[in-house]
Formats: sequence, structure tokens, C-alpha cells
Amino acid sequence: MLYYLFEYLEQQFQLPGATLFGFLTFRAAMAMILSLLISTIYGKRIIRFLQRQQVGETIRDLGLEGQKEKAGTPTMGGVIIILATLIPVLLLAKLENIYIILLIVTTLWMGTIGFIDDYIKKFKKNKEGLKGRFKVLGQVGLGIIVGATLFFHPEVTMKEKLPIAEQRALLAENPDIEPFKLFKDEVKSTKTTIPFVKGNEFDYSMVITWISPNLEKYAWIVFILVAIFIITAVSNGANLTDGIDGLAAGTSAIIVLTLGIFAWVSGNIIFSEYLNIMYIPRVEEITIYITAFVGALIGFLWYNTFPAQVFMGDTGSLTIGGIIAVIAIAVRKEWLIPVLCGIFLAENLSVVMQVSWFKYTKKKYGEGRRIFKMSPLHHHYQKSGYHESKIVTRFWIVGILLAILSIVTLKIR
Repeated sequence: MLYYLFEYLEQQFQLPGATLFGFLTFRAAMAMILSLLISTIYGKRIIRFLQRQQVGETIRDLGLEGQKEKAGTPTMGGVIIILATLIPVLLLAKLENIYIILLIVTTLWMGTIGFIDDYIKKFKKNKEGLKGRFKVLGQVGLGIIVGATLFFHPEVTMKEKLPIAEQRALLAENPDIEPFKLFKDEVKSTKTTIPFVKGNEFDYSMVITWISPNLEKYAWIVFILVAIFIITAVSNGANLTDGIDGLAAGTSAIIVLTLGIFAWVSGNIIFSEYLNIMYIPRVEEITIYITAFVGALIGFLWYNTFPAQVFMGDTGSLTIGGIIAVIAIAVRKEWLIPVLCGIFLAENLSVVMQVSWFKYTKKKYGEGRRIFKMSPLHHHYQKSGYHESKIVTRFWIVGILLAILSIVTLKIR
């Protein structure tokens, strides 16, 4: 909203300083500062409100050190993250941008699912919360919305570079040629980025066109199925990672900040030309959302680091996972998620492996056996005697290393 206000003031009255709001970097910095202030200053008030409402965490006795002390800690703190993200976005972003609209819908959609789950647990005294099938249904519904929007919306396009021969001819005529003249016109495309692969690009239509070229018109089905899978996997991964103080919020901040770099360079024609990556018009506006989101996560960490004064609950963890997945799909980096979100993947796999092995050995030997002392993975290290602060810090370090590796893939083909 402030963007439009200052745009009007600049056009009508040439107000000094109003042009600053036209710069993406300025609005991104303002979004992060504002979200930090909201999450730290008003976060305390929200925590007090949750305490008055007796929205305390019910702890199951899993035999973990320091577990009993967490009982009664306010949960549903994901509301802090959601508010601290949406307010700066509504004030500073271009609200007509389709990517911003999609992320706002994602935040509200997943936030609502998580809130209902937490509400049932705390106020209806049902430890199971929202039934799993309804969560999955919500994730599938969001996947359909996101996939269909990104495939069919006319403003979701990309530009490919001209063939090398044409680029050389143009550069020979004019060495100082503008970078945008080295790209073709905007087109709808189902191409995405595949890390560590020569050419670094893959077209989803190829999944079915090998059968018959006429099937290309059905590529939208493949794209939507991929969106559903990515959103479901990442949101569940974030949910499983939220098990000890500061782990999910800190890890997510690292992931989202990395995606912010991808969004910025993918939406900037100069950097896209220099790095030889696909140029996605209008996607750079996501940077505003990302900086607001990172600020909200860091501000939330002020209260969530050990010993936590508040837990995010499913209200926060499902929302975080959904936002990360949608950003990755929007900037065409969804197949980088196994690397960038390696912590989420490890947590997911540890649960799948533990449950599968336990069921298999119980059926074969009559007694269930375990691979880990406890799953998800962070609980295994707790059972091994590591303090949760050490576990969280080391997971953050691994997350940073994975983020660096992900950024390096821009040039590793």
C-alpha cells in the first residue's frame, strides 16, 4: 500500500524521497526491518495473550532430557510469523503481482490448516489434532491452486536466451548491446532447473511427449502433480523438523534467504544473462516477501531459542513449509529442494525408515527393531546425550553448508 501511495506522491507532487519506494532493494530492506520489529515487539504481547488463553504445549513423556520443563509453554506462536510477514508485504509489495498474490494465499491457506490443527489439540483436548487425511487434502488443494496458477496465468512467463550464433552476431554489431536484446520474447514454459546436470534445464512436457508429441497439451497435469508432491513433502518436512527449540525457524530462515538470492537473480535480466540462467519476468518481487519472511523468522527466534518462550505449533511449521515449497516452484528451483532443504529431507527420511523397518522386523521376527534411537532424527541425537542447543547449532551449520552448495549450483552444470 505504501508503494502505491509513494508512487502517486512522486507522480503528482515530485515528493523528495518518494522514488526510493520504486527500488526493490529499498523495499526489501524495509520489509525485513519492519517484520523484525513486529515479531520482536508485538511477539511478546502475542505470547502473553496465548498464556492468558492457556494455550500451553502438552508434552508426551518420551524420556528426553529437559522435556518436562517445556510443559505449558505457549504454542500456536506461528501466528507471530504470519502477522510479521503479511503486514510488511501488504505495505511494501506490488499487490497485483501474481507471485505475491500466490504467496499470500499460501500463507493464509496453510496457516488456517495449522491453526485448526492446533485449535483442536488445545481447546478440544484432542491430542491427535486435525485428522491426517484432512491435512493432506489441504496440501493437495493448495498444490492444485499453485500448479494451475503458475501454468495457466498469463503473467507467469520466462525468457530464453537467443541461440549462441545470434548472440555473437548481435554482440559483433554492438558490443554494448543491452542484455534484454539477447533474450527471446516472453513465453509460457514448463521448463525448470535441474542441478548438477549439463544444460541445467528440464521441460516437464518431456515426461509425456516421448509417448506422443500430441500429449504436450497435457503437460499441465504433470506440472500440477509435481506442485502437489513438492508442497506436501516440504510442509510435512518442516512440521517434523519443529521438534526442539529454534530448529525449524533457524533452518527455514537459511533456506528462505537462499531462495531469495535465486529469486533476485532470476528476476534480474542482467544477472540472468551473466549467470546464463533462465530469466523469469516479475518474479523478483518475491524478494519483498522473502525478506519479510526472513525477518519474521529471525524475530520469532528471539523467543523460540532455548529455552523457548513460545512454540510455533502447526500454525507455523505447516505455513513455513508451504511458503518454501511455493517459492521454490515459482523460481523454478524445486528440484534443488533435496539439497537446499536437506535437513527437512533427513528428518522425513528418518521417520519413514524407522517406521518401515520397525513394521518389517515386527512382521518377520515378531519384534519391532529400530534404526535410530528415536525419530525424527533430532530426537536420535537427544537420546544419544547431546544437548538440544548443540543439536540445533550443528543442524544450522549443516543448513548453511547446504545453502552454499545450492548457490554454487548456479554455475555447476
